[in-house]
Order: sequence, then C-alpha cells, then structure tokens
Amino acid sequence: MMIKLAAAFGVSLGVSALTGLVLIPYLRRIKAGQSIREDGPVWHAKKQGTPTMGGILFALGTAAACFIVGMEDMRRGEFAHIYMLAFALIFGGIGFLDDYQKLLKKQNLGLTASQKMLLQVVVAIVFVFLMRLGGYLTPNLYIPFANISVPLPEVVYFAFAAFVIVGTVNAVNFTDGVDGLCAGVSVPVAVCFAAVAFVWGYQAIGIYAAALCGGLAGFLLFNFHPARIFMGDTGSHFLGGAVCALAFAMDMPLIIVPLGIIYVIEMFSDLLQIGYFKATKGKRILKMAPLHHHLELSGWSEYKLFVVFTGISAVFAVISYFAVRSRFLPGM
Repeated sequence: MMIKLAAAFGVSLGVSALTGLVLIPYLRRIKAGQSIREDGPVWHAKKQGTPTMGGILFALGTAAACFIVGMEDMRRGEFAHIYMLAFALIFGGIGFLDDYQKLLKKQNLGLTASQKMLLQVVVAIVFVFLMRLGGYLTPNLYIPFANISVPLPEVVYFAFAAFVIVGTVNAVNFTDGVDGLCAGVSVPVAVCFAAVAFVWGYQAIGIYAAALCGGLAGFLLFNFHPARIFMGDTGSHFLGGAVCALAFAMDMPLIIVPLGIIYVIEMFSDLLQIGYFKATKGKRILKMAPLHHHLELSGWSEYKLFVVFTGISAVFAVISYFAVRSRFLPGM
C-alpha cells in the first residue's frame, strides 16, 4: 500500500508541475489575470494580472493519479476515491464559474453569495446521500480523542453534514489570500488523511489523499512567493471539497476542526470582524480580515505567514492523527 501512496503522490506531482508549465503561459496570453481587492493591502496591487484558476493544476494532478494508480481498485469494484474526486471537481466547477465571472467583469466579484450557497448546499447533500447509500459513512457522529460515536437521526445528520461541508469550503476560501498560504497549510492536512488511511487499510482513500498532497506540492512550485499563479476560487473550492470528501469518506467529519485549524481560525476571524463592526457601529477589532491580512498589515511578510501557518497546520495534523489512529486498531 505504501508503494501505491508514493506512486499517487509522484504522478500527481508530475502532472501538476507539467500542467503549470503549459497553463501559466496560456493564461497570460488570454489575460486571465486576478483582480485584486481594492480594500486589500496596498502592496498587493503589484499582483494585479497574475494568472488565476491555478487550482486546475492540482485538480488535474489529483484526477490523473486517482485513475492511473487507483485503476486496480476500480477493477475490484472500489470507487471511493472516484466519488471523492467527483465531489471535489464539482465544487471546483462552482469555483471556476466564480472565477470566470470575475474575469468577465474585470473585478474581484463573481457569483453572488446566494448563488454560491445554493450550489454548495445542493452538492453537499447529494454527496452525503450517495456516500450514505454506498455504505461509506453512517449517521453516527464519531468524536475524535474520545474514540466514541454518537448516533444521530438521518435528517439531523444530513443538515449537520451540509453545514460542515459548506462552512469548510468557505473557510478554505478565506485562507487563500497570500502566496502559497492555502496550499501550504493544506499539505499537512492531506498527509494526515493519507497516514490515517494507511493505518486503517483504506487504500483507495489513501491514494486520493496522497494524490491531493502531490498535486498541491506541484502547485506550490508556481504559487510560492512570489506567486506566478493563484489557485483562485477554482482551487480553493476544489480543495475545500477534497478535504470534506476525505473527512466524510473516512466517517469522521469532526476531525476537520483540529486538522483544519487554520481554516477555522481564518473563517472565525472574518466572522468576528463582521460581528464586532456591526455591534460597535463601525469599529474594527482587526486591521483587516481575515487574520492573515491583519498580520500582513502588522508587519508580517508573506514568507513568515507561510512558514508559521504551515507549521501550525503540521503540528495539528500530528495531533489529529493520534486523535483517530486507534479507532479501528485491535485492543486500542
């Protein structure tokens, strides 16, 4: 199994890197550049026009590895990795529509919030229903660390699942805003899922997690500061969908809280800013939300943000691994 996971990582890394070499010049030619937030840090203005939709790199890398390395599993009738891939690709498609609208309008505004929310909720419910139908998850809510499961009514579980999926996808989107940041903090997340899948013997899921990790590594070759391409909503939505797919396919959605700690912090920093602004009629608790922009305005470089946030993500990935690894191990 370790060979399969290593192969998935390698194939995805190679496809992602090669796609970047071709896609970046093409996006420059068609002027598919990112429109920078007008209220963002002033030094971000120089990023104007940097190609976006770079999530295509790791989406293609992940897809290629799933089909190439996971072919043997599919012949045996195991399609978990393909279901997860399809789910992430559909979310990536929602992000692509958003990016495309931004390019057409030549500003940092794409689909409306209600349009995105409706699409996300529908996709989330359909995915959970299909995974439930396929026997990949139960309506029992597994509690990490405590190693117990709490049964929930089906309707409650579906509502909970939709809330978690939509919230996570948008939290990942909040994390994307500094060169390399979202991809960097997501690599330890993918590694943790791959490690747990290896211990539990979930080969197909492990292949998917390793492929995602390889695709992100290939993308970082071009997205690390100074970025030559941004993942865009295409990438952040695909990535959010991929993380949720892994958590639900392994029947442990609550692991997203500690494992995706950076996503959670980034999202709540934005919600805190909005709530405080409304409550105080115009005052701000942060210089700018989400948190990474506040730290930028406080003097942090993009490189420091990448290193610190990725380091925190790695620490919590280790904690999360030990929180769940013993779930199916005999005598533990």
